[in-house]
Amino acid sequence: MKLAQLGPLLDPEMRESTMAVAEMIAEMPALSDATLADYRDAMAQWARPATDTIPVARHLIMGSDGRDLVVYVVNARAGTTRPAVLHMHGGGFVSGAASFEVANLQDLAAALDCVCVTVDYRLAPETDWRGSVADNYAGLRWLYENAAELGADPTRIAVMGESAGGGHAALLAIEARNRAEIRLVLQLLVYPMLDDRTGSSRRLKAGIGTLMWSPESNCYGWRAFLGVEPGGSEAPKAAIPARIKDLSGLAPAFIGVGALDLFAEEDAEYAQRLNRAGVAAELHVVAGGVHGFDVISPEASTVKQFIALKLNALRRAFGIPPD
Repeated sequence: MKLAQLGPLLDPEMRESTMAVAEMIAEMPALSDATLADYRDAMAQWARPATDTIPVARHLIMGSDGRDLVVYVVNARAGTTRPAVLHMHGGGFVSGAASFEVANLQDLAAALDCVCVTVDYRLAPETDWRGSVADNYAGLRWLYENAAELGADPTRIAVMGESAGGGHAALLAIEARNRAEIRLVLQLLVYPMLDDRTGSSRRLKAGIGTLMWSPESNCYGWRAFLGVEPGGSEAPKAAIPARIKDLSGLAPAFIGVGALDLFAEEDAEYAQRLNRAGVAAELHVVAGGVHGFDVISPEASTVKQFIALKLNALRRAFGIPPD
């Protein structure tokens, strides 16, 4: 389906900005090993500059294997006991950086008066899923063990991420359940990347995944992350949330995705599986939304409603009265 044919399917308030970004992305070379460096540089243009209204600190912590790991802490305040969010950035498992998300987390911290920590996990293909999952768990453990110094409540920690970061948040919730060391109150998954079979061994309906993040890019990201071809029986199931058989005992979930997102079907299916496993999962599918709709069209009324839903999900998990 061509770009012009997708216009009527888009939310009217998002149409102009979405089509403008889609045309820009369409002119970029396909994501590959040869273009990865340029793709990583291009991701930086979406980063908003941090402000000086909410404190931000860069910390060098010890990763699970003794290597240095960078985390950014937003809104730390010793002597208080506030809820906390452990955040993982997006970028298809192969790009992005924690520093790009600081301004967004400042907004979140201001809205909820919470502490936010975002992890600069190692990217694929330089490391596979084992390295980045270990980095994110190290960040979670550091937040938990240093809660007093950060002004955080270790009994009110949520994990959160967008796109590949949402996939990492889902994997981290599974890792936390398996280790039984840290209890999470919520996994907030924003258009999460959960299933390597999407766009590889599973065909898609016309129009789905046409804009922003394509099946081809998805296959590249999963291949780099897994170390094998995505969609097949050789893929390591422990690295793929949608392929985890037992989802019981996980933290409650909030999942949000655009109806035109490549991940729409896998995200809805994951929410259903969570509920069937006895995990409370809230699903919101945004009509006319593509991958990254909230970043592309921040002033759209639908986006503002979506952000309000996310904030209220965190408030409920933290025991804060809804706005």
